[in-house]
Amino acid sequence: MSERLLMIDDDASLAAMVAEYLGGRGLPVTVAPTLGDGERMLRESHYDALILDAMLPDGDGFELCRRLRERSSLPILMLTARGEDVDRIVGLELGADDYLPKPFNPRELLARLRALLRRTQSNGHTSGNAHGDTRRVLRFGRLEIDEAALEARVDGQAVALTSHQFALLLALATHPGRVLSREALLELARGDALEAFDRSIDVHISRIRAAIGDDAKNPRRIVTVRGAGYVFAQRQDEQ
Repeated sequence: MSERLLMIDDDASLAAMVAEYLGGRGLPVTVAPTLGDGERMLRESHYDALILDAMLPDGDGFELCRRLRERSSLPILMLTARGEDVDRIVGLELGADDYLPKPFNPRELLARLRALLRRTQSNGHTSGNAHGDTRRVLRFGRLEIDEAALEARVDGQAVALTSHQFALLLALATHPGRVLSREALLELARGDALEAFDRSIDVHISRIRAAIGDDAKNPRRIVTVRGAGYVFAQRQDEQ
């Protein structure tokens, strides 16, 4: 069964082009021209990913992203006519999984969406049997990372992470003590390195640190290795 996408964008010509391009490649797209239409469609139907314009005639796409993330893990790729860093940071901090400035190459949009969907399907796949649960829970002091539940917990309480942020944390935690470049980290987390030279990964890492209680000014769990990447630090008593 094909994945179904919803695109909320008031640019009719762009939306028609995207729908035709993605639809011809196995990703059918339903288009909503306004925020109100999009929210109604999200309530009435199931979609596997959302392409969301930042600025809409009847509201703010960033605000919708924030509200959706409070109750849903639906993959969200945000679009904006402005390619400014502040817009990208705002979108990512509000819970968007990816970001693409207009104008964009439809092939890049397709690649990013496939990566989002592939990661979601991979993270959602679990296996087990009637005699036991095969899921893996990694424990590092106060931090627990439940691979099957797609959940990180601190002192037993779940923390708020997007699916992409959880995948990044899991990639780091399964390679403790190893310095991972941005390229390697993205490859492990999502199977590609589309954003390897995009500083948005740094925003995701900052968000993860905040969620797990890692001091942003002096991180002890996810440490930046200048010019090299990131390393997940594991103490001796956690080995």
